[in-house]
Amino acid sequence: MALWELAAPRRPRNVSKTRRWVSNIGVLMLGTTAVRLLFGAAAVGTALYAQDRGWGLFGELDWPYGLELALTVVLLDLTVYMQHVMFHAVPLFWRLHMMHHADLDLDVTSGTRFHPVEYVLSMGIKMAMVALLGPPVAAVVVFEVLLNGTSMFNHANIYMPAWLDRILRLFIVTPDMHRVHHSVDSAESNSNFGFNVPWWDRLLGTYRAQPAKGHEDMTLGLTQFLDKRRQALWWLLLMPFTERQGSYAINRRRFGD
Repeated sequence: MALWELAAPRRPRNVSKTRRWVSNIGVLMLGTTAVRLLFGAAAVGTALYAQDRGWGLFGELDWPYGLELALTVVLLDLTVYMQHVMFHAVPLFWRLHMMHHADLDLDVTSGTRFHPVEYVLSMGIKMAMVALLGPPVAAVVVFEVLLNGTSMFNHANIYMPAWLDRILRLFIVTPDMHRVHHSVDSAESNSNFGFNVPWWDRLLGTYRAQPAKGHEDMTLGLTQFLDKRRQALWWLLLMPFTERQGSYAINRRRFGD
């Protein structure tokens, strides 16, 4: 994705790439460390534990392995979608999540830019869902790989032809589709919540095809955090506790737009 961005970027940069990458990768390292310290093997470990003890829905059902694998990936993806909506709807969670939206550019590192506390909460939600399902361990591994890969893909600043984007977004969240979600316009930033598949947005009424101003002219970020100097790692970590949250997206949505 990083090489693709260099070869064919979708938008010009607004902020120093070095400054952003140091902050975004720093946040990733802190979040990953926090998850490993608190949860150890995390979602995959939970799947192993649940399977050994016969926990969860699939522990009670004798369904074919392939069906359980596919359902696990789909249901975990729906869980991530609902979690994303919740982090926009609940003020306390939005305080954490707004760090992700305060990025003034989008590129491959934006897909990993989440507050360490949000990393921990997200893993806790995922582990709870895995315990409820009792899925095959391989299904959880597949889902984790897909989620991380698609998150970096759909945040990447890459150009692709419009016809290719139209085809791909039938099956996967594309960069042009997800970029709408990072608009300063609240009617756009509360749309396109999906990370992996686009179906939940289409089915549940949160899909928006394109930004009103077009991808080249749209402004990314949050209106209260447009100062280019405020992208340092220390500021990102303190943001949920020291900065005003503004209006969180779900309560600003103009339904029917």
